[in-house]
Amino acid sequence: MNALDAGSTRPYLIRALYEWCADNGLTPYVAVQVDETVQVPREYVKNNEIVLNISFDATSSLKLGNDFIEFKARFAGSAREIIVPISRVIAIYARENGQGMAFPSPAPSALSGTGTASGLTGSVSSLIEVKDGPSDGRIQLVPDALTSGNSTAPTEDSPEPPKTPQGGRPSLKRVK
Repeated sequence: MNALDAGSTRPYLIRALYEWCADNGLTPYVAVQVDETVQVPREYVKNNEIVLNISFDATSSLKLGNDFIEFKARFAGSAREIIVPISRVIAIYARENGQGMAFPSPAPSALSGTGTASGLTGSVSSLIEVKDGPSDGRIQLVPDALTSGNSTAPTEDSPEPPKTPQGGRPSLKRVK
């Protein structure tokens, strides 16, 4: 197998960040761009996106595979089977401090008729900022204070998750 035949690094990075969150007592959240291949409660989808709490306490039978994230979770007291293709995950981060990783959004050509490219411009991947301190050079997800009206679904055991900003192409911004 050569480098061109290698699979995506996305599932490995998702598993690594999930483990980092668990080891540090943080709550891992995944932001998902929803289309017809994603099995989630549609009533909680906003702007073709949903944020899911994938912590041990919020899920049952969690499987972080190379192709899918699968688990059972309760929404408004009702148990639901959740299946998310890895390619639809646009970010994984810790709820408590926003640290995590954003991934490129899937290409608009891969979307179904339920969404349009213009309807998917608000993406968590536009939240990436570089935090530059004396001993701190990590990338961190930082919510946009100017965002309004673009919320995601809360889980039963957690407060309302961070709001997703409206934006176009993701960019890195130096914050001092």
